[in-house]
Amino acid sequence: MIEKTFDHKEAFKKWSKVWDETSLYKCDIESAKKPFYNLWMFPYPSGARMHVGHAYASTGSDIIGRYKRMQGFDVFQPMGFDAFGIHGENYAIKIGQHPLKLMEDLCNRFRDEQFKAIGHGYDWSREIRTYWPSYYKWTQWLFIKLYEAGLAERKEAQVNWCPSCKTVLADEQVIAGECERCHSVVKKKLLKQWFFKITKYSQKLLDNLDKIDWSPKVIEAQRNWIGRSEGALIKFEIFNFKFEIEVFTTRPDTLFGATYIVLSPEHPLVFQITTVGQQEKVQKYTSDSLAKSEIERTLTEKEKTGVFTGAYAISPVNGKQIPIWVADYVLSGYGTGAIMAVPAHDARDFAFARKYNLPIIEAIARINESNKTNVTDEVYEGDGVLVNSGKFDGMTSKEGGEAIVKKLEGLECGKFAVNYKLRDWLISRQRYWSAPIPIIYCKKCGTVPVPEESLPVELPYVEDWKPKGDGRGPLANVYDFVNTVCPKCGGSAERETDTLDNFLDSGWYFFRYPYSQREAVPFDYQEESFKKWFPVHLYIGGAEHSVLHLMYTRFLTMALHDMGIVPFDEPFIKFFAHGHVTKNGKKMSKSLGNIVNPDEYIDKIGADAFRIYLMFMGPYSQGGDFNDRGISGVTRFLERFYRLALRDLKSLKLSKSLKTKNEVEKALAKTISKVTADIEEFRYNTAISAMMTFVNVWEKETLLKERVGDVVKILAPFAPFMAEELWQEYFVDKGGEFKSVHKELWPIVDKNLLVEDIVTIPITVNGKLRGKITVPSDQLDDATAVLKMAKSEEQILKYLLTNIIKKEIYIKGKIINFVI
Repeated sequence: MIEKTFDHKEAFKKWSKVWDETSLYKCDIESAKKPFYNLWMFPYPSGARMHVGHAYASTGSDIIGRYKRMQGFDVFQPMGFDAFGIHGENYAIKIGQHPLKLMEDLCNRFRDEQFKAIGHGYDWSREIRTYWPSYYKWTQWLFIKLYEAGLAERKEAQVNWCPSCKTVLADEQVIAGECERCHSVVKKKLLKQWFFKITKYSQKLLDNLDKIDWSPKVIEAQRNWIGRSEGALIKFEIFNFKFEIEVFTTRPDTLFGATYIVLSPEHPLVFQITTVGQQEKVQKYTSDSLAKSEIERTLTEKEKTGVFTGAYAISPVNGKQIPIWVADYVLSGYGTGAIMAVPAHDARDFAFARKYNLPIIEAIARINESNKTNVTDEVYEGDGVLVNSGKFDGMTSKEGGEAIVKKLEGLECGKFAVNYKLRDWLISRQRYWSAPIPIIYCKKCGTVPVPEESLPVELPYVEDWKPKGDGRGPLANVYDFVNTVCPKCGGSAERETDTLDNFLDSGWYFFRYPYSQREAVPFDYQEESFKKWFPVHLYIGGAEHSVLHLMYTRFLTMALHDMGIVPFDEPFIKFFAHGHVTKNGKKMSKSLGNIVNPDEYIDKIGADAFRIYLMFMGPYSQGGDFNDRGISGVTRFLERFYRLALRDLKSLKLSKSLKTKNEVEKALAKTISKVTADIEEFRYNTAISAMMTFVNVWEKETLLKERVGDVVKILAPFAPFMAEELWQEYFVDKGGEFKSVHKELWPIVDKNLLVEDIVTIPITVNGKLRGKITVPSDQLDDATAVLKMAKSEEQILKYLLTNIIKKEIYIKGKIINFVI
């Protein structure tokens, strides 16, 4: 007789169709009794197909969603596409296609040909795409709400400019001095731009990190990015000027060692204080500096350069004049864009002072040092005691720093201060493919937000949509778009022609999913259902979004909370950061030719095997290396599983009661317990390993039908098609109502089956291991009997016969100790 094999292609066709027809994964938002909002970061289509990284990350999210559904939760697992923005537009430029047509095609392909093929249980009835006017209408509404709350402003600033993408970038989109998208070196450019005042929430963003259940590496990344530092703001008067220079320092204890001031090339006072004789040098130096990227300016191995302005500052503590320099290693984005240079106690300042022959004065000495440091040869950056600091000499760094700041406060030229590295979120882009900023400029009324009833401000379809790189967006050339009427006075006015950063689209999308079919509101925060579904119960995504998307979602949620729009200030109850897939030990890239196309593998081995292999590569939190050789082991496991299930289901009838405790049933109980615990902790690889180990035991003994059903259930989140095939064939009445395995209840373990028949207990004498005994599990409670068995052990007896037992200690089933 020919053994039946599992036809993954036929199963996919059959069950995908049935799942769609029965709306298996559609969630009733209003009537849900036990809600669980399971969300994976929606993808941005920027290539022809979804890559294996998408498949890996989304499969891990789908598994926990399926598991929760089988635990009786009303699981809401929606999906959509982050299809507005620079990623999609750059791809459209690359292949020479209009982004609107391209995004329609890509999103449809991702949804219909790929997400469904891999067996994900999404509620597609609530799909969103960020380029749909019905969606970005509310993105524009959110912008206006922030504007009305004083959290959005337009100002002139030195901004990050990507010469390749031909647009400005937020600080978070610059990684090591390069554009996070195209890796071009980022330059600085002075432009008038829109910003969100995320810095108003710096401390709250930091404080809340202690109360959220997020992956530790994401919390640490956000903590570092916010970059709180305590210190002092100190004002230095400028000799012969009415200006003052304000610096932030974390080391006010070193103030007496400050021998010069350094301004960043962007500092607004540079050209106001530069003397006539130095103007040409300063002009050339600042121009050259602004042409460099921040990474070029701050390389530690780079020789420090600078130019003297000709002006002097006056030290507020001793009245000494110290020269003011301009140097590119000082950045405008941190602190005040000016520093007091203390070369004896800062390596960069030391190198600069040595090069330009500037004074080096020791202000901090090591505590209890026997030999003085030669400050012209060595930098000491640690704490110590103050020296050369007048009446503060002998104080510790902490005492001296506090005393100096208090003196400055009395002189009204200094104060204790907190500084943050976090900068306001630059929100405007000089690109076409994004939501227009809903602002109108009127000569009479000034800056006017578009009224809510006039939203959305639709993105016009234009043929000439590619960026020119002239500092203006393509919409500036669309006459009918630019020219409009002022909603206040009815006079002639012009629209803002920059578009919104696509991170605003993704910063609130999770609110929209349950209400995506509503036209009148973005989300109904007054409804009872809103409280059931928010904050999102579980959010899964990549840690690379720690200081971009994830920071922005937190800021926007806090802002909405402060406006009284949502009743909570954090968007996600739990965030889990998944790992990444490599190929042959290397990051996947087209240039290396090691891209893995999921479609090819799904077609060849089926979605079930592909899903299991992805999750078996390594811990979901870390990822793994994709290797074709490992796939055969997974396919063999599924083949064995299917064969054993058919063997037992065809030969055994349903048993009304379970009285036996054979090895396979005990092994199954342990496997169910292990798989359950592992799924809860996203340890999918070890859950799969446990099932593989169980199959080895199952091979030797048959299971009752109920127990085969349990095995099929624990396989279901990992291999949805095979599980459904087996369930429908052997556990559901033919011709009746469709009852999916994915809505069956997760198996409950008989805890009696988890108890070992025999337990091995170590025996120690005076704390040293001397032997062990095996005890039947039903005798573990009888301490007298267990101790008697221990005393009769030959290895133990020799210690007890010649000594007095002072104490007997028995911890049930764990350890026995005799004190002699």
